[in-house]
Amino acid sequence: MSSMHGEGQAIGGRSMESMTGRLLVATPALKDPNFDRTVVLLVAHEAGGALGVVLNRATEVAVSDVLGEWGALARDPAVLFEGGPVQPESAICLARMRTPVRRLKGFHPISGSIGTVDLSADPDRLREGVSGIRVFAGYAGWSPGQLEAEISGGSWFVLDALPGDAFVERPDDLWPMVLRRQGGIMSAVAHFPADVALN
Repeated sequence: MSSMHGEGQAIGGRSMESMTGRLLVATPALKDPNFDRTVVLLVAHEAGGALGVVLNRATEVAVSDVLGEWGALARDPAVLFEGGPVQPESAICLARMRTPVRRLKGFHPISGSIGTVDLSADPDRLREGVSGIRVFAGYAGWSPGQLEAEISGGSWFVLDALPGDAFVERPDDLWPMVLRRQGGIMSAVAHFPADVALN
């Protein structure tokens, strides 16, 4: 019994720190086309696995075309984003609070002023507390230990997120932008050609 308890401690403590709220930035070594040059915000990371949304894959579909009044809260570009290959028919809505709010019905904090919002809520009731939303069709998911293996295998950089990362107006620029602000050798990766074979 005590060894089971010890394992739980290790998961919450030193051996597996939760990366919820951090960015996964695809390295040039990552060969999966689903994630080429992606920046993923980890929405959840626990012993049971991890879940995140791709922040830099905008579609042409307006949020208002799919979710009506939610479109008024969407930040530019006010379109749906491809959150990842898992359950593309489902939607995850990220929101940024205007001020850190202790309790806002339907808001589930991830990190700082960023959290998820329940799309079954009334968007009018969130209007005053939320500075913007972004809606993701589908998500990226990892089974227990899978993400850690991909990170140690060199597929992802794990970097700190800034509150505006999920809401940038030019999502295509997010991958090089996040890498450049790290400085040093990491900023050199931002200039890595999309297809090395072309050089």
